[in-house]
Amino acid sequence: MTSHKPDDWDDIPPPPLTHSRLCPVFLALGWVCVGLGFVGAFVPGLPTTIFLIIALWAFSKSSDRLRWWLWTHPKFGEPLRAWHMHRVIPPSAKAAAVVMMMVSVAIVSVGASSWQAPVILAAVLAPIAVWIVTRRSAVPVADAVSADV
Repeated sequence: MTSHKPDDWDDIPPPPLTHSRLCPVFLALGWVCVGLGFVGAFVPGLPTTIFLIIALWAFSKSSDRLRWWLWTHPKFGEPLRAWHMHRVIPPSAKAAAVVMMMVSVAIVSVGASSWQAPVILAAVLAPIAVWIVTRRSAVPVADAVSADV
């Protein structure tokens, strides 16, 4: 089977470690993350893309075929490539992440018997939320134009 790999194929993670004893572990981790990502596509509040990013990484260590499958997937390939090449997080994903963090803090606040747990959780999640919000929301124009050519 001849594959038509794009020019940017070399931009994705390094080739698989097919001779490593950890190869089956990476393969299993990749499939678990694909499963979680699939569930996340249908369950509100469960992320999808982060699990697929981890799966892409794990497959890069274990299976070139599965790595290629995710990289070129019709639904998930584009967000994975955007993250890998440009560190882009779509605005809808940013909003969902931040809202779910706020919901988590609210749930812990209601259920906690003291103020420490919600404050600690908020202190941990706040910098993560800031980091997420400050990532690019779209592929840079120069790169998007060159990708279309």
